[in-house]
Amino acid sequence: MNRHITLKTLTLPAITLAGILSASAGATPTPETAPADSTRTLREVMVVEQAVKAPVTLLPLDVTVVDSKTIDNSAESNLLPVLQNRVPGMFVTERGLAGYGVSGGAAGSVSIRGVGGGNKVLFMIDGQPQWAGVFGHALPDTYVTNDVERVEVVSGPSSMLYGSGAMGGSVNLITRRAGREGFSGAVRAAGGSFAMQKYNARAGYRHAGLRVMGAASYESTDGNRRGMGYWLANQYAAASYSFSRHWEAGVDAMVTETRADNPGEEGRELPLDMWTKMVRVTTSVFVRNRYEISSGGVQAYYNWGRHDIDDGLDRQNRPRTYLFHSRDYNTGVTLYQTVRPWEGNHLSAGVDFKHWGGRAFNTDKTDDTESPIVDRHVNEIAGYAMMQQTLWHDRLSLNAGVRLEHSSQFGNRWVPQAGFILRPLDATTVKFSYGQGFRSPTIRELYMYGPRNPGLRPESMDNYEVSVRQRLLGQRLDIGLALYYINGDNLIQQVMVDGALKNMNTGRFINKGFEFDATYAITPRWAVTANYAYLHTSTRITGAPRNKLYGEVTFTPGRWQFSVDLLGVWDLKTEQTTRSYALLNARAAYTMPLRTPVTIFVKGDNLTAACYEINHGFPMPRATALAGLELRF
Repeated sequence: MNRHITLKTLTLPAITLAGILSASAGATPTPETAPADSTRTLREVMVVEQAVKAPVTLLPLDVTVVDSKTIDNSAESNLLPVLQNRVPGMFVTERGLAGYGVSGGAAGSVSIRGVGGGNKVLFMIDGQPQWAGVFGHALPDTYVTNDVERVEVVSGPSSMLYGSGAMGGSVNLITRRAGREGFSGAVRAAGGSFAMQKYNARAGYRHAGLRVMGAASYESTDGNRRGMGYWLANQYAAASYSFSRHWEAGVDAMVTETRADNPGEEGRELPLDMWTKMVRVTTSVFVRNRYEISSGGVQAYYNWGRHDIDDGLDRQNRPRTYLFHSRDYNTGVTLYQTVRPWEGNHLSAGVDFKHWGGRAFNTDKTDDTESPIVDRHVNEIAGYAMMQQTLWHDRLSLNAGVRLEHSSQFGNRWVPQAGFILRPLDATTVKFSYGQGFRSPTIRELYMYGPRNPGLRPESMDNYEVSVRQRLLGQRLDIGLALYYINGDNLIQQVMVDGALKNMNTGRFINKGFEFDATYAITPRWAVTANYAYLHTSTRITGAPRNKLYGEVTFTPGRWQFSVDLLGVWDLKTEQTTRSYALLNARAAYTMPLRTPVTIFVKGDNLTAACYEINHGFPMPRATALAGLELRF
């Protein structure tokens, strides 16, 4: 089941590889599947189409594509709230307005179908894996909207294609590229509740085969509680050159800096500052090729991070005498090629190499004396092969794939994937897939702090999924239903051993549920989007609700745009209890009829001022407002 978040839902064709289970870097919609306007835009941008491991237009599992229109209309600066609303089985934990964070009182844990926390959902930027090499967690504060063209989310294991870290699913952020010939860009400024300020700008240049793009953003707020300040600055630059219709090379870089102040749990506010400073740098270089019967590429990337943290008080409520620091890295090379030897057949193969790790240490607050905590690294090398064959004029597609991964920590692992897709009618698609996912323990789980356990084994899971998608009313109504069953093993949790907490493989876990989504273009002006997810888990999982419902109504009369949306969450388990809440939000925008389009917008979140929290002791803000304008050129 596949969703494209526009006025209409994108239904992907039944020609794919069941082993290809992750959104890929720069996948391009095909003319048969992408909305007409989207197809035109992508064709204008590229001379050499981006060759990828697995274009989302060919994926057999549940794939949600959130496009630039949806991202821009949200007026959000961080991508995670947008993704949570649009992907039925995804949930993101938050702690208010002060970022998502990585330290005490932190949030930013992302789960898909109850599989999350740590590095169980892989985030990528143009196919580059993004996680902190020491802690292994995703980096939620770095995923900003300004430089993103679209986001491709795969619900289900993507380990066949990406290895460890993609156990529960994958999220690929596709960055913007220069559009029309010459210069183009946009500038946006907004302000609102709690001294919120948001500024961003982007500009691109295209001439012949050369494309250059730059973007920058800044946001800050005092937070919804005293002592909860936050700021973030992001810069992005990319350049590529098409040597011919068949070959393209490029380079990109992104830098994100942020600071968040943490006041502690409500009712137990800290008598001193507790803060996190973070710097992330990611860069890559690539060469791609695309021919009629063959396509592929090679990409080398480097991701580096610096975290400096003051954790405030210890467990005895005494001020800590030290600051925590980590320096981590995540670098690698991926090589992939697909050959189409005859009609309806695709043979794909690739090799991935990853080198990741880092060191952590404390420094004394008085004399800067350094105390080492850990200094480790991991090497991973993997090869994969995939085959697809379509039959009966594309009515049936048979798919299979396998990955062999070698880790310097845990040795060899085979990861199989298989499935089929049946299209009995042009407007009906039925899919079935089986796949395995796994996650290696992080350096923190193995070697850091009291709960450390060097004897941990990788988590694993088997995923079974069947989905049906039906288009009706001249394709104006698109309905999808997916059912899944996850059988996992070696779940890593903290348990009491000899009176102390210790990371342990606690054994089997089962997640099962279903997801429903529908998009209805009632008229050219009115549209409705809704989705619902139900999750049942055999073990208690924090940050994964049993029920999640989202609905949005959009009205676009001329130059105006109005939208109202509702997010309902029931049976969300937190550290202390189970919570439920509903949030009502609204947005209005007007584009002035000028030579250079200027859009004025205003939005309100949590209009009913609902009282709720996701992390225990960190109440979320009541009603908030934001207003601003955007200029496009």
